[in-house]
Amino acid sequence: MPEGTELTTVGEVRKQGSVLFTATNSFDMAEEVILVPCESDASVDAPVRAWINRCTHESQRFDRGQGVAMRDGELICLKHGSMFDACSGDCDNGMAAGTTLPDVDVTVDDGTVYLTDKGYAFDHLGGLDDSSGGPSSTSHVGF
Repeated sequence: MPEGTELTTVGEVRKQGSVLFTATNSFDMAEEVILVPCESDASVDAPVRAWINRCTHESQRFDRGQGVAMRDGELICLKHGSMFDACSGDCDNGMAAGTTLPDVDVTVDDGTVYLTDKGYAFDHLGGLDDSSGGPSSTSHVGF
């Protein structure tokens, strides 16, 4: 068993499409993190990846409490439609083109996903409370 906090299972991430959790970063700030399935990138030896839950363009949340909008292995920013590869975090289109999502280290052991990033401490499953001042959106796009 790896050192770290048990989060969920690979099966649950695949079943739900994504899993949202909150962790405290090294600056003692709570951040939302999303786990997404990673199926297509042979250079990444992980069935799931973890990314900070915000677009690199305008800090819009990918998961607003209803899961991450995804299509063909890419996360979709609901504000401007930029799409990020679920395995690499890279974006090659839209307003966020040329950027990469900030990652959070996770380890999979026997189908269980663990938070192993030394820069983050697990807080709870789910997102920030509305009163916490987390990122908001002005988008009217829905999937």
